[in-house]
Order: sequence, then C-alpha cells, then structure tokens
Amino acid sequence: MSHLTRALQALSGSAYQYERFTGAHTHTPHLADLRQKYQRKLFDSIDDVLERCELRDGMTVSFHHAFREGDKVINYVMDKLAEKGLRGLTLASSSLMTCNAPLIEHIKAGVVTKIYTSGMRGELAEAISHGLMAEPVEIHSHGGRVHLIEKGEISIDIAFLAVSCCDEYGNASGSGGASRCGSLGYAMVDARYARKVVLLTESIEPFPLMPASLTQDQVDYIVRIDSVGDPAKISVGAARVTSNPRELMIARSAADVIEHSGYFRDGFSLQTGSGAASTACTRFLESRMRKQNIVASFALGGITGTLVDLHEKGLIKTLLDTQSFDGVAGASLAKNPHHVEISTSVYANPSAKAACCDRVDIVILSALEIDTDFNVNVLTGSDGVMRGASGGHCDVAAAANLTIVVAPLIRSRIPTVVRQVTTRVTPGESVDVLVTDHGIAVNPARQEVKARLMAAGLPVVDIDTLYQRALLISGEPKPIAFTSRIVGVVRYRDGSVIDVVRQVKA
Repeated sequence: MSHLTRALQALSGSAYQYERFTGAHTHTPHLADLRQKYQRKLFDSIDDVLERCELRDGMTVSFHHAFREGDKVINYVMDKLAEKGLRGLTLASSSLMTCNAPLIEHIKAGVVTKIYTSGMRGELAEAISHGLMAEPVEIHSHGGRVHLIEKGEISIDIAFLAVSCCDEYGNASGSGGASRCGSLGYAMVDARYARKVVLLTESIEPFPLMPASLTQDQVDYIVRIDSVGDPAKISVGAARVTSNPRELMIARSAADVIEHSGYFRDGFSLQTGSGAASTACTRFLESRMRKQNIVASFALGGITGTLVDLHEKGLIKTLLDTQSFDGVAGASLAKNPHHVEISTSVYANPSAKAACCDRVDIVILSALEIDTDFNVNVLTGSDGVMRGASGGHCDVAAAANLTIVVAPLIRSRIPTVVRQVTTRVTPGESVDVLVTDHGIAVNPARQEVKARLMAAGLPVVDIDTLYQRALLISGEPKPIAFTSRIVGVVRYRDGSVIDVVRQVKA
C-alpha cells in the first residue's frame, strides 16, 4: 500500500475533503511556459481581449473620466462592443463629457440602454434631455457611486480602465508615461469590484512598477493602444483656470469669508470644487495664511496647480487627491511624497468605515442655481438641459464644517439665485454661505457665522434680497417647458432619490 493510499484512507470519514495531487501546474498552467508566466495578460488588440471576456447582452461595463475632455477610451471601447453586436448594455462611467457625443448612435442602436453617471455635457446631454433614452439616466455623486457599487445596484461585469503606464503584470499608474492624468481615484474602485478588469495603456514599463495605483492582483488583461487620452484637455470646462474679472472678484470675496468664518486657523482643512471661481479662491488664501502664520493640515478632492503651489510653499501639509485637475497636479503626484492618491471610496463613500470628506473644515463649491432655501443645482442649465455633474458636491457639502457656494448673481442674463432650483442636487441644509458679486448670504441656521462676517464688515445680505436684485436686473425668467416624462433620476449620496429631471419640451 502506497504512502498516498494510506494517507487518504486515514482521512476517510474526516470532515475535511482534499483533492488528489495531480501535478505541479494543474491550477497554474502558465508557470510551465515562460512567455505565459510573464506576459499572459498582454495583448496587442482589444478584439483579442474581448474574445476572452465572455461578452453577452445586458452586461454592465464601466469607465473612469480622469482624462475628462481628453478621454479616448470610452468611445473606442464602446465602438468595439457595438461591432461585436452586443445589445442592452449598462454604461457605468464615473462621468461623461462633451467628447462622448458618439455614444448617441450606440443608444439609438440599442447597444446602450441604461446609464449610471455623475453627469453629462454637450450633444449627448442635449439628446438625452430631449428624450433619447427609454430608461432614465441614474445621476449619482462620486461617493454615492461607490455606495451603489458596494450594495450591488451597480454590478460591474467588465471595467475598461485607461492608464498612462503599467507593467506586464498590471501594476498601473496615472503618474507616469507620456499621457499622465494623475490620480486614478475613480478607477481604483472599479478595479476592486469589477468581475474582469481590462487596462488600456500606451506604455508597458519594467516590472515592478511601484508605487502602483491599481495592482496586479486586480487586473485580468492589458492592451497597448496608441493613445488613451490627451492630458492637455483635463483642465478645460469646469476645471479651467479663470482670468475673468468677475470670477476673480467672487473668489476674493470667498477668501474673505474663509478668513473671518471662525474656521480659518492653524491646521484647518479645505476642498475647492471644480468651478473656476472656487478653484481661483485658493490663490487669494496665500497672503492671508502667511500673515496669520497658518498652515493647512490637508487639501482634499480634485487637486489643482494652485493647491500644489501652496503645498510646495509649505502652506498645506498634505494633498489627498482623488482626481488631478491639471498637469501640475499630475506632476506633483509623481514627485511629492505628501501628495497622496486616494480612491473615491476613501474620499467620500457614505457607507465607508471612514471617509476623508468627514474631516474637511471648509469647502468652496460652485452652482448653476441656488434657491432661497439654499438648495443647489449643479446639473441642469437654465433651459432644463443636463449640462453639469453631481460630482462630489453633495458629498462634501454634507460633511464639511463650513460649506461655501460661489456663483455670479446673473449668468448670461439668467438669474443664478432663484425661488426654486430646477433640479435639486445638494439640499439647502448642507449649504452655509453663498458668495456672489452682489453680496454674501448666510443660511439662517448659521447665525454665528453671519455675526462673524458682519463684524468683519463684509457685505452680508439676506438671500431674498439677492433674489429680488437678480429679478430687477434680468426680469422674471420664462418658465422652462417640460413634459411629464422622466429622463434622469438624481440620487443623493446615500442612494435615495432627491429629485428627477424631466424631458424638455421641443
């Protein structure tokens, strides 16, 4: 009787069941072939990868938007999926941009029948706002997206993730290579939860590529393509740098509010949103910080070159980066040890064991509309068309100790301060101060902040006064004509429905 036979007999009747040894490489056959051992994930064609992804109708595919208007992967992959004859797909992109207009044809053809996204712009948003899709688009916040993924509403079959460089095992980064986008905070979540993960990259670097944003144990396949994105187009649109005098005036007023708010002290923390005035506010803080010998503990969220400048001057200790808003931020992430990449889960997931947004003292955010109850709309324009994004707006507004919204009183002869917002994305209870070019309004719930700003001589007025002033300048806007059909469902960060977007009448 062999040793193996005796051992198996001894184990018979045991609660444990063991497989018989059948060879060293039964479960790891790639180890028997050197090329397979090292390069089994690498493919020269997306078509070859798709053959291995067990494609089927009705799948959910995901993408990230770190390249913003410079993204070249979403349209490329969706074209390939359409060529394969797939139908009924759910598209779960962290956000959609003007550059994604080609998706219209895939929606018309039935390739895409459902969309989850933080927002959309351009021709795609125009078409959907006028009834292109049979099923409403689900609009979520950045933190809310992670919440929906974790609870299973968004169940990602395949994540197609653009990275500027990776090694042959799949350790990947957005901080190297020719097309550097910086933080891969959105992609980190998709790589963690998707059933299959496909990297698209321009550059294969020597193993091991460390530090890695996405790690080899998360990645199934790697495809080298000519270009994943144009980093020069990251800092356009909402993320642009402004030289507009009115926007700079509002930014300077916001800095005054911060200085006298009661939260401007050594060790304070901050986040600036993607709007031009909110990002510009950062440049007006430097002199105030130096004068009062104040150093911020950290800055969070979308990181800009102006935040990097303060960090490198020693005025912000740590940058916690979930999305790099320009090339300066991308370069800083690669070289500054206290510029740290974080996932959107770590950033703002309301169901996480801890989220960084809960530690923010001051946040400066933008608005398309804000009403007299301080509710904010960052999604639909004055014509009712979707042309923005929920982003991290409601996430950090809910969590910060002081939420400041900056906006002009009038935008293109249309009031920004209104009686009731067209679409509620962030509830008024989360908003503390509104800064406009015609005065500063403070939420009645924050009387202590109002008292501090008035004591400093800042032009504080009631929000109803701003509303009436806007009407005197612009007149009463004509109501937007909507149909009864819902084209978008706005989800709050916890997954609940906070509002809906209705189809614009032709």
